[in-house]
Amino acid sequence: MKKHLLMLALASTCFVATQAGAQMNKDEHKVAKEKIEADYKVAKTQCDTMKDNAKDVCQKEAKGKENVAKAELEQQFKPSDSNARKVAEEKVKATYEVAKEKCDDQTGDAKSACVKQAKADEDKGKADIKAMAKK
Repeated sequence: MKKHLLMLALASTCFVATQAGAQMNKDEHKVAKEKIEADYKVAKTQCDTMKDNAKDVCQKEAKGKENVAKAELEQQFKPSDSNARKVAEEKVKATYEVAKEKCDDQTGDAKSACVKQAKADEDKGKADIKAMAKK
């Protein structure tokens, strides 16, 4: 079920992206933003059926997807280097938040190593964004 919702969300995002090939007007932007928010609410509701850390991971994934989708929408609405960087930043942040939350399933040295890896991946992502900005 979760994969089905994910595929539906991705398909609708792709549809919005293809629709936005031409300049998006304010009404289209508003509708797309409302759709993103509705998709987030549906995803968050799906998380409520889960327990413990799986629920926490699900919530982080849902929030991260919402934030990335909103950043992508802004890039489609007003394309700019700044908005493109914001998309990349949101993707790095979402990936880090989910990875860090998944580490909570572990204990001791394994958890420490997991958190360190998540942080290292985040740092690499941030460095890549900075390098991209300097080009």
